Amino acid sequence: MKSSREVSVDIKLIDTVNSLNLSAKAMKGLKFLLANEELQAAQDYANKVSIVRLGYNDHGPVHMRTVTLNAVIMLDLLRKAGIKTSLEADGCGDFEDSVLAVITCGMLHDLGMGMGRQEHELHGMILALPYIDNLLNEIYEDDLQKKTMLRALCLEGIRGHMGTIPVCSIEAGIIQVADGCDMTKGRARIAMHSNTQVGHIHQYSANSIEEVNISAGKEKPIRVDVHMSSDVGFFQVEEVLMHKIAGSTAKSHIELYAKVLDDKEKRYL
Repeated sequence: MKSSREVSVDIKLIDTVNSLNLSAKAMKGLKFLLANEELQAAQDYANKVSIVRLGYNDHGPVHMRTVTLNAVIMLDLLRKAGIKTSLEADGCGDFEDSVLAVITCGMLHDLGMGMGRQEHELHGMILALPYIDNLLNEIYEDDLQKKTMLRALCLEGIRGHMGTIPVCSIEAGIIQVADGCDMTKGRARIAMHSNTQVGHIHQYSANSIEEVNISAGKEKPIRVDVHMSSDVGFFQVEEVLMHKIAGSTAKSHIELYAKVLDDKEKRYL
């Protein structure tokens, strides 16, 4: 059974994709993934390994849904600014194909945590492939070219989401940043409360992040605002989010600001 938080993000995801006014492909793909009970079980197990066994932050169904939501929002902001996705720019597909790719990648990107933290993005490619193929067969049926391209694009996003391996598509670069933006205290709360051992810096820094807002920027298409309760949160901004943005193909389209309570905001990008 899904938690109330999962259901809440599901609703936001469906509403956001609906607001894009696309044809049925993206919504059909999203609902296909949200209804997949085996995927739900795989996400739950990845989270158990992350939180219970490793004492790490949420890497389960809520996180994967949140990353998906972040990615769709950012992709839409690029479209509104006239920035084409890689599939569009290369003449390989349309905007909706790109939306479906980031939805698929976002919902699957951390499955590898079920096998442990080290190289989880590479292990995740293996675990995600059956879900990708089932989805693409459902959406694109006999369109072999589209299925082949979308499979590679989804795997690129999973492989590159940590920012340690270069990506070459806007879609994969957006997943990188969307992943880094999920760093609020809710993501660290379970690990902080369930482990008797002293928490590590990722837990404490994430626990000080009150809110991350993604909106249209004034100078660039995407603006990310990080609001913190204490300055330990700057670790999360500078060592996690900045690292992912720096290696992202979307870097030139992003403004990044961070602030502690009522202090003056600090602009990074």
